This record gives sequence, structure tokens and C-alpha cells, in this order.
Amino acid sequence: MTLLDDFNAADRQECLNLLLACVAIPRWAAEVADGRPYEDARAVAQRARQAADPWTAEELDAALSRHPRIGERAEGSEADAAHSQREQAGVATADTEVLQRLAEGNKAYEERFGQVFLIRAAGRSPEEILEALEERMTNDPQTERRVLAEQLREIAVLRLQGALQ
Repeated sequence: MTLLDDFNAADRQECLNLLLACVAIPRWAAEVADGRPYEDARAVAQRARQAADPWTAEELDAALSRHPRIGERAEGSEADAAHSQREQAGVATADTEVLQRLAEGNKAYEERFGQVFLIRAAGRSPEEILEALEERMTNDPQTERRVLAEQLREIAVLRLQGALQ
């Protein structure tokens, strides 16, 4: 039996718990849980992406309020902290200059946009994250909200795929 089989066979609350550990947005979790049974991992990812499109402004704000700054330890639930630590593992190996520039960039981003910088960090080097942060500083607020929503979709899908592997 695979993890996907377990997910399909689990009771709704177990599924919701797994999904909320990926991204704590109840509507999204319910839509994905209620789409069971899934034929394969691709179908789960497709449903997760669809359920996240679009995130409401409130959902996006709630997710951002729980997200740690790049390069900082996550607070909150054990699941949130564990996900962030895995996703930002590459940042831990960054040199001092890059870490300093990330810290300064985080602060400038928050001053400009009034929220934490969110990016799918998994699979990206510290330098790539820094480059993206610097590029996104040129976005207008509406464009940046769309970018944030897409990044949160990517994070949600990647976390769910990881949980079902």
C-alpha cells in the first residue's frame, strides 16, 4: 500500500490534518481532501493547484503571517518549522555576505510591501533566492501579490507531494 492509498483511505479529518500541515488554509485543505480518491500523484497535485487558484486575499495574508523570513528559523507548529527548515536548508550554507544581503532585503521588502517575502526556496540556492528578492523589489504591489500567490501555490503542491511520497 502506498502513501497515496493511505491518503485515499484515511478518514476526512486525517486528510485535513495532513493537508493543513502543508499549508494551513482550511478551504484549500477541504477541497483537496474532498476530491478523494485520487488515481495518482499527478491528480492530487492538479487538484491542489486548482484549489489554490485563486487564494483569497485573507488566505494569502494568513499564510504570509505564519511564514518565516528567508534565513530565519520558523516559529509556529512543528510541521511549519520542519517544512521551512527543509525548504531553506540551502540558505543555512550561505556565506555571511549573502545572509546579510538576505536580511537587508527581507527588511526592505517588508517596508515596501508590508509583508514577509515568500518564495519557494526548495531547490534554490541562496544566491538565486537573493536574486529573486532583488528582482521582485521592482514589482508594483498588485504584481507582487500575484507572484506571492503563485509562490504559495508552488509551496503547497510541493509540500503535499512530499507528504505523499
